[in-house]
Amino acid sequence: MFGMSANYDGCLSVYKDMKLHGVKPNMVTYSTLLYAMGRAKWSWEAKAIYEDMINNGFSPNWATYAALLQAYSRARFGEDALGIYNEMKDKGMDLNAFLYNMLLDMCADVGYIDEAVEIFEDMKNCRTCQPDIISFSSMINMYSRALKVSEAEAMLNEMVARGFEPNIFVMTSLIHCYGKAKRTDDVVKIFNQLLDSGFIPDDRFCGCLLYVMTQTPKEGLPKITDCVQKANPKLGSVVRFLVEKRKGDGYFRKEATQLLNSVSAEVKKSLCNSLIDLCVNLNMSDKACDLLHLGQNLRIYRTIQSRSERQWSLYIKRLSHGAARIALHVWINDLSKAVESGEELPPLVGINTGIGNHKSDKGLASAFESHLKELNAPFHEASDNAGWLVTTNVEAKSWLQSRGSTQKLVL
Repeated sequence: MFGMSANYDGCLSVYKDMKLHGVKPNMVTYSTLLYAMGRAKWSWEAKAIYEDMINNGFSPNWATYAALLQAYSRARFGEDALGIYNEMKDKGMDLNAFLYNMLLDMCADVGYIDEAVEIFEDMKNCRTCQPDIISFSSMINMYSRALKVSEAEAMLNEMVARGFEPNIFVMTSLIHCYGKAKRTDDVVKIFNQLLDSGFIPDDRFCGCLLYVMTQTPKEGLPKITDCVQKANPKLGSVVRFLVEKRKGDGYFRKEATQLLNSVSAEVKKSLCNSLIDLCVNLNMSDKACDLLHLGQNLRIYRTIQSRSERQWSLYIKRLSHGAARIALHVWINDLSKAVESGEELPPLVGINTGIGNHKSDKGLASAFESHLKELNAPFHEASDNAGWLVTTNVEAKSWLQSRGSTQKLVL
């Protein structure tokens, strides 16, 4: 009942009550629990329930494995998901298209390219299902993210040969790929093909075009700017202001505010991130700071800094590289102002780079640590708290004083 109604807390509560009163779940109960934990992305709970099931003498069946595979894949527990997949194959169990596609989507997200290729080939040889539009989309998305242009194009050709028409997700992935590869003319070509087919760009697609701008050499920016203008005139107005380095701070803030208020909630952060990245690329630190503050005022960035009696923290997870650098600059200036005014810093000063299974999370953390080294900042990895870079107030104060007063950011 609780599983069907998506009350996952209720499922877990009933399970714990059963254990408390010495009632052993049966196989149906275990499968239902694992399915619910998968839907909730509670992978640790799923793992514990699975171990309890084995300890109680039950052998996993297809439904058990399917529920575990869903739990691990949705939570991006790559090694665990692949372990279940291999166990199913060893036992001669066939996966269905849903499970294959869930695995491929996870592999694309966490960067498991070789594993995805093996799974895709296995799917093509499967007795019960064959790759569908979702399967091909995941593979093209994965190759595009990894900047494997020829592989993405080959997968597109195979997809068309099998009778599937590329959907907007596929075309967006290719635009993303060509943008990162700095093949500006190919981006424009695909964009014009989409417009000619009657396609109406949505907010996600416009966000992809804006991301492409952050990867485009300066000489190619006018071409992509024209595409953005056609796709979303409000976004085009803001982008032209930046690319053409127009004057008028009040106008820019007004236009940027209207733009961010007009787009759907799920793309606000990525759009703001990309606008900040574009500013960083164009050496417009003041505009980048304006956008960061605007994002905070509009609750797009909900927690970038926090301060307590024990610690003053900066949070950069889910920020782009450029946005993270701007947030760091603002934070350092805030710390410097506090020191200059005679305030006592909390005992700990820390930066949460975040830990995650997404490849982008790891790339940001690595790049950020390198940037801190360039600044000779006294932060080091916290031994007892993964994803944190910390220092003491004494070390932070000494470093801040050695830098002098608050500084203008040099990009």
